[in-house]
Amino acid sequence: MTHSTEPWRLFICRACGLIYDEAEGDPDSGLAPGTRFEDIPVDWECPLCGVTKTDFEPFERPQISAAPQTVAFSKKPGIVVIGAGLAGWSVIEALRKDDADIPITLLSACKGDRYHKPELSVAMSRGVSAEQLVRESAEDAGRRLRVKLITNAFAVGLNTARHELRTTRGTIEYTHLVLAQGSKPYLPKQLAADTCWHVNHLKSWGGLEKTLRAGPQRVAIIGAGMIGCELAEDLNKAGHHVSLINRDAHPLLALLPPLAASCLVDSMVQQGIEHHANAHIAGLEKAASGESYIVLEDGSKLAYDQLIAATGLQTDNRLAKQAGLAFDNGIAVNARSLQTSEKNIYALGDCISIDGVACRFIEPIAHQARSIASSILCGDQQSYEHVDPVIRLKTRAMPIVLRGIPKPVGIWKTVTQNQQQLVMEQYVEGEKMAVLTMGLSSGSEAA
Repeated sequence: MTHSTEPWRLFICRACGLIYDEAEGDPDSGLAPGTRFEDIPVDWECPLCGVTKTDFEPFERPQISAAPQTVAFSKKPGIVVIGAGLAGWSVIEALRKDDADIPITLLSACKGDRYHKPELSVAMSRGVSAEQLVRESAEDAGRRLRVKLITNAFAVGLNTARHELRTTRGTIEYTHLVLAQGSKPYLPKQLAADTCWHVNHLKSWGGLEKTLRAGPQRVAIIGAGMIGCELAEDLNKAGHHVSLINRDAHPLLALLPPLAASCLVDSMVQQGIEHHANAHIAGLEKAASGESYIVLEDGSKLAYDQLIAATGLQTDNRLAKQAGLAFDNGIAVNARSLQTSEKNIYALGDCISIDGVACRFIEPIAHQARSIASSILCGDQQSYEHVDPVIRLKTRAMPIVLRGIPKPVGIWKTVTQNQQQLVMEQYVEGEKMAVLTMGLSSGSEAA
């Protein structure tokens, strides 16, 4: 064990952005507070995405002089950021790193507290609350980064000619506007918003977490994509009876070949998770006894106490449409500058699309934020280069790593298959498009 009087250090996971703090350690995985990074065992895994310590690098929080309070420190128009998620705060951090004085205003539909969104799908089994997931309050972040905060307010209109943003708290002038408004859950017509939970943001997740504190419950999850599969395992570990309702034959149909999907299903079933394949929902039913049921098109019924919708995401197009911004499965941005169809408006994170493809991954956000800051402050309009992110499914019993985005017409070939690991590669006309690794060693598999 290393003993040192040096200050505690921070290390950030390059894969998911989780920060390891030596002072806090990782008690859930056996690392006591005060465990130095070099003393972490080589087989330790990121508690969020499952990669090993080799995927961590030193991290330093930007040192920025603080204003005494989060109010407008200049009445001049400045940069306005819409959205206080990871993308919004990341672009503010990047801007402040290079300019300590430019006015920045942050508009948020919620409180704006900073938390790591990927943790929502794996936090229930760890027994943490919504309050414990907050890394920094909006007020503290606003003071540290000298940001004017406008919280619990909504953008209702945008005049691009006059550089004015209309909000429920009044009109704001801007020199540059950054859209980081994220995405919202897509709900099929059979599900009304008030009939189910979703975990796309901390407030909703917090409501579900409080409800589930009452004890073991029957939880039905509709949708077997990444979020649905991760939640199913997490809630099962937390002691709940979980049913995963999948309209397709296999989970993650667009990403996993049938062999890999079958291995994932087998893993879930072994844990006690019910997987209902080819299950199409006809509606919901409430019995006279108060019992709630999902009614499937084949006439069968599934009782539940809590219902979660994990049926995908979509970008709200109202503001973009009203302002005349190009929209193509998300706010369309230039692939090199992240500029929208309007000169002084940029966008990043879940709300954007590049060449018509939505970009809903955590890994590119830091690069996107730095590129937008460079473009606004330095005029560098060609600094972003989009690379397909490494996809990691946080199903700890059967972790999955996917490098490259599979194509619908690709041919999968098995490279390795044994009790510990499955490795497959996809080819399109002889060109390798994707490498899939699942099993005990998937977090450290080389690219």
